[in-house]
Amino acid sequence: MFGSKSTQTSPSTTRSGYGNAALQNGDTSSELTQQSQQQGRQPARYANATLTPPVDVVEDSTGITLYADLPGVPKENLKLQVEADTLTIEAESALAAPEGLQSSHTEVGLGRFHRVFSLSKELDTENVSAELAQGVLKLRIPKAAHAQPRRINVKVA
Repeated sequence: MFGSKSTQTSPSTTRSGYGNAALQNGDTSSELTQQSQQQGRQPARYANATLTPPVDVVEDSTGITLYADLPGVPKENLKLQVEADTLTIEAESALAAPEGLQSSHTEVGLGRFHRVFSLSKELDTENVSAELAQGVLKLRIPKAAHAQPRRINVKVA
């Protein structure tokens, strides 16, 4: 029902145990990268690098819920897109030094996230809902009406 596309050679799974899920780094020339480079927030060595956010996927009878860890990402720097059967998550953290201070050493300079998933035809991509709270993105994708479990009434003859 749900998997992610892969361009890497090493296997990877989501924490939910979906063994067929793998990573996709995808196109690094996104709008988010261009914005951050123009604003000078990231060193040049990180210009084309992305992180793959860890994801939990929970399925129930009415759909799936995806939880993605996106620490330091504000709503304004989050881009979610569903096109055909593909879900794309792009985000950039906004970890700036406090006003009036200058960093002499920075180890947390990379804050770009990118992940792509293939969605099953059983999912209703027209009714996706999303919430972002405390660095965790929660996406709810319901099953399409034809894929929902339904009770069949039996008539007595």
